[in-house]
Amino acid sequence: MSDRAPPSQAAALAAIGLVLVAAAGAFAYVAGWLTPGRITPALLVDSLAPASGPAPGYRRNHAKGICFTGRFDANGLGTALSKTPIFRPGPYPVTGRFNLGAPDPTAPDGMQRIRGLGLRILGPDRQEWRMAMIDAPFFPVATPQAFYELQKALAHKSAPGVMKNFVTAHPEFGAFVHWAGSAPFTASYAEERYNSLDSFVFTDAADHDVVVRWSFVPAAPPETLSEDDLKSRDADFLEQEIVQRLARQVPRWTMLVTVADASDPTADPSKAWPDERRTVEVGTLVVNHIESQAAGPCRDINFDPTVLPAGVRVSDDPFPAARSAAYSVSFNRRTAEEADSVRDATGGHP
Repeated sequence: MSDRAPPSQAAALAAIGLVLVAAAGAFAYVAGWLTPGRITPALLVDSLAPASGPAPGYRRNHAKGICFTGRFDANGLGTALSKTPIFRPGPYPVTGRFNLGAPDPTAPDGMQRIRGLGLRILGPDRQEWRMAMIDAPFFPVATPQAFYELQKALAHKSAPGVMKNFVTAHPEFGAFVHWAGSAPFTASYAEERYNSLDSFVFTDAADHDVVVRWSFVPAAPPETLSEDDLKSRDADFLEQEIVQRLARQVPRWTMLVTVADASDPTADPSKAWPDERRTVEVGTLVVNHIESQAAGPCRDINFDPTVLPAGVRVSDDPFPAARSAAYSVSFNRRTAEEADSVRDATGGHP
């Protein structure tokens, strides 16, 4: 996928309208530190808000979602790559969240290009592995700075030449525009493949390192929805469908780890690695129970991708640290807003 030629500038610009929300939503997946002293996590989180302002008490992006609990069944094959105890054979409890890439918690499901999956896996000795993934096969831009520039361009997209100049300066964005405008929509969260996009380092028992990315590949075959199908569906059809599905079958995904070659870019999530890279199936994610996020177990979890177990660490990819910083800002703001809403309703502190 990294070898795909970007569409022409004219074609990319013609498709921009289809993917503005997708690009903004995707960055809930990576927002964070940029140049210290110039762009702070707080400023970047501010830039994600719609013109009407953020929804108080909600995540600043990927605001709409639904919680689940389940387990990760490790098959033991991952121990050849990493010494993390979570790869030892056995089941490990999981709390997760399906979500949409938009800052509006009432956004219609059929209108959102980006779908996401947040996971917290609890391993032995209470070690945690937190992940935040999306269904895009690569990220819109190559660097956090480029994403901030995209946010600024989107805020002024009606001005002549703004988006054209951005696409010219960041040609990798054309590949994302093409994907967002042409990839099929599926009928279920359970039918999506969720990708880490960012690179991480696995260390095995002999202290040998490999750089990896991973994906969760669904067991369920995809049902493709047409544009008319999407328009006819209920605004909350994805949440309704996953609840209904669980009543008749257990949703499952295989965790597939891809190992980089020395020539593969590890710091640029806008470039996919070749399909022929070595892959290892390390376990299965199983969803057992669904709950609304209002009072569900995922509501107060910050799916910070730098929370990692022994045997896993960040690579030279700058985005996990960036996301961690912005997620912290978002978490602090929404929890403070929840507390304020309680005080307003009761006339005092709870």
